[in-house]
Amino acid sequence: MSLPFNLSFRYSTNAARRDLVAGATVAAIAIPQAMAYALIAGVDPRFGLYSAIVVTLVASIFGSSSHLINGPTNAISLVVFSALTRFDARFDAYQAMFLLGIMVGITQILISVFKLGDLTRYISESVVLGFMAGAGLLVGIGQIGNLLGVAKPGSGHSVLVNLWETITRSGPYNLVAIALGLGTLLTALVLRQIINRYKLPRMDTLAALIIASTVAAYFGWSTPGSDGKTIISVIGTVPAALPSLHIPEINFDWVSRLLGSTMAISFLGLLEALAVAKSIATHSRQSLDYNRQCIAEGIGNLVGGFFQSLPGSGSLTRSAINYQSGGVTRMSGIYSSIIVGIVVLLLGPYARFIPKSAIAGLLFITAARLIDWKRLAYAIRASRFDAILVFVTAFAAVFVSVEDSILIGVAFSLVLFVPRVSKLGMRELIVTPERVVRERLPDEPRSPSLLIYDLEGELFFGAVPELDYYLDQINRETISTGIKYIVLRLRRSRTPDMLAIEHLERFIRDANKRGVTVLLAGVHPQLETILRNVRFHEWLPADCIYPEKEDVYSATLAAVRHAYTLLSRTDGTQEQKAAYYLV
Repeated sequence: MSLPFNLSFRYSTNAARRDLVAGATVAAIAIPQAMAYALIAGVDPRFGLYSAIVVTLVASIFGSSSHLINGPTNAISLVVFSALTRFDARFDAYQAMFLLGIMVGITQILISVFKLGDLTRYISESVVLGFMAGAGLLVGIGQIGNLLGVAKPGSGHSVLVNLWETITRSGPYNLVAIALGLGTLLTALVLRQIINRYKLPRMDTLAALIIASTVAAYFGWSTPGSDGKTIISVIGTVPAALPSLHIPEINFDWVSRLLGSTMAISFLGLLEALAVAKSIATHSRQSLDYNRQCIAEGIGNLVGGFFQSLPGSGSLTRSAINYQSGGVTRMSGIYSSIIVGIVVLLLGPYARFIPKSAIAGLLFITAARLIDWKRLAYAIRASRFDAILVFVTAFAAVFVSVEDSILIGVAFSLVLFVPRVSKLGMRELIVTPERVVRERLPDEPRSPSLLIYDLEGELFFGAVPELDYYLDQINRETISTGIKYIVLRLRRSRTPDMLAIEHLERFIRDANKRGVTVLLAGVHPQLETILRNVRFHEWLPADCIYPEKEDVYSATLAAVRHAYTLLSRTDGTQEQKAAYYLV
């Protein structure tokens, strides 16, 4: 494994400035998110903050993506909550969570050691686009309650039902919160235009959040009244404490109870992180080392488990904000973790002035930017296959779950892809009077003494029904015409397996019993090895197999010439000395 940093890497002042701004912006979002995700997992908010410090720092050091920000996520927190419901005592639940993080880290490292992370390259880009579209929609829907300044409904309903209940049954709207949220959104958009025009540092989201918090504090909207309540909802006070080394209690009964959740979080976390990294890399043009990113995820969770952290993964919103804020290297993630730590230590009490509606306004912008509208439209127009994958994955993200949507998208891609690759085609060739081997036209008479067929496609078990159909068709032709010689061109056949070769052998043996000679032309090395392994040479003469040569047509032409040689010996047919070329 390569080192996390290239020792010859020159870190410029401009890159440091851009990373610092991006890291500060991410930290401003990470603090409330970390607390919220910890509450979703059913644990103390400080564990979410510790994850935003430790997991973010470690994964940024060892990762491959320049923009991926790790830490607590919504999907992982939901799985953690499900795992911890098996523990009654609060202390046991906390200890089990730390142990779960260590188990997840070890599992993800093992996945990297066995280089299984490279399998993620087979996740279709259409699946990633659908995942990002669905997740972006969920981010936006999830912030409507905060924007309106109303309480969110309980879980257990579909997204649309929750949205409807938020809008219709959550009490009167808070007009101050709505105005502040929309004002933050518009401020961020205007600042982005100014920044792009004058090429200023990308501090639009951070500046907008500071402005909104300052306005709320100035007018007293975020200051508790005599009843202890604030006019608008704020994120609350951040505890002033950093994570310390902690060896969790090791209980082997807990290990068995947490094993299923460990596997779910391990694979879900990798899929989530790599999908986000892959999506951002399409814009940044960065080349990713998927296996290295896998081991970074594992090390982050492993170390986090020893520092009282909530298990984490790559964050959709924070990674997008990091990229949109101008981050250029993994140092932005390191800066983010350091800033979160400073805020936790020194500025915790002032975090109470950050309005939730302001955060919601910024996350609406992030949600819109998560969706790559141009490439999404491109994928939908490209083919029905890509359009189906986009819609299925996005639908699953919204109506099933974000964590399952990628798996569902991959499953659908396999369901749609396997029939496509299992397609096997066959065309009939003829030898013209000019001794040219070419495809036979529909109304053109075939040769009276020789059948030539070209098989193209996959010769694996999924294509066996089509293979049998074509071989039966050849059998019928030999019976109806009385032709005794067949040249079967296999040069463009691929991925042969045992079942397909077994059916091919049965066809040749049956043909031989009827006095029909089958010549195999264009046998490529992989197929030749398989034929030798299953001992074709013990019953099929060597002059019936023509291996592929450097000249792509020479094997087929040699087989045709040999067939005419055999014909001249048996029925006096004039031998064709040469077939000049194949078209």
